[in-house]
Amino acid sequence: MIKHKVPTTPTNYALWYTYTTQQQPQLNLALDLGIEALGHCPPSLCESLYQEHLASKTDRDMAQLKQSLAAMMQELSHTMSDTFSATETFQEMLDKTFNQLERAEQDGLSLEATMKLVRNLLEESRQIQSSTGSFQGQLSQAQEEISTLRHALAQSQKEATEDALTGLFNRRAFDRDLLSYTQAKQPYSLILLDIDKFKEFNDAYGHLLGDQVLKVVAHRIRERCEGQAQCYRFGGEEFAIIYPNATHDDVRQLAETLRRMIEIISVLDKKTGQRVKSITASFGLATRNATEPYLAVVERADSFLNKAKQLGRNRVLPLN
Repeated sequence: MIKHKVPTTPTNYALWYTYTTQQQPQLNLALDLGIEALGHCPPSLCESLYQEHLASKTDRDMAQLKQSLAAMMQELSHTMSDTFSATETFQEMLDKTFNQLERAEQDGLSLEATMKLVRNLLEESRQIQSSTGSFQGQLSQAQEEISTLRHALAQSQKEATEDALTGLFNRRAFDRDLLSYTQAKQPYSLILLDIDKFKEFNDAYGHLLGDQVLKVVAHRIRERCEGQAQCYRFGGEEFAIIYPNATHDDVRQLAETLRRMIEIISVLDKKTGQRVKSITASFGLATRNATEPYLAVVERADSFLNKAKQLGRNRVLPLN
């Protein structure tokens, strides 16, 4: 982990411990191939391999969590039922005691008989107090557990590195990976691509068809980049690709291939039954200089992307 500058997180420890013990040959092979292809071990590689090879334990933990929640709710339900039952019994006891007290006044019961009624009432009061107190305590404890769970789920969602719609790595993973490449002094090129006139497409055909386009484009990018580059949903209709150890000719060839793959995409508009084929994308490229901060690389690629759009879209810049 020190050699590859891998962050010391629990999931990374689990991944690399399994790697060193050689318990899962497929994991070792995938990790070796990933590092060989990328020349580096970015956070997203560790994350994806952990999810693929070791996440079953997490699944079991989640199942246990669900069982614990179910048990907690069942216990609360039983306690609530018992409390309601006790409350109903106490109400019956109150009615009965008050009736007896009224009769005591009318019939002239002895002081001893009257005090017995009062003692019974006090005993029942203590029991209902104990029952409701227990229920109140369980409710408070449940509220604390639910609050903790809500916080954990929110944190988990915040730390997620996969885009839910496209299945690509998300912007958070992109930022972490690009920083890790820069800190490791690993040469790389960056491709930013943006689907042309996507807002107009959404307005014309609807967001459901727009989402379908995003999924298809993401699939083409993942398919073409597999084994040589990492791809991300940068935001909205924009995607990013980190291409390590690539020359300008390499990265431009990849971008041109993707541009041609995207412009032949067609999706079915289920409302009209027609196929939509007017899908293109513009590309901006940048290769990191040795001492350049990673944000400067992003800005340069973004500048070329904007220029490609200004010059008519569906093109790759710079030319050389």
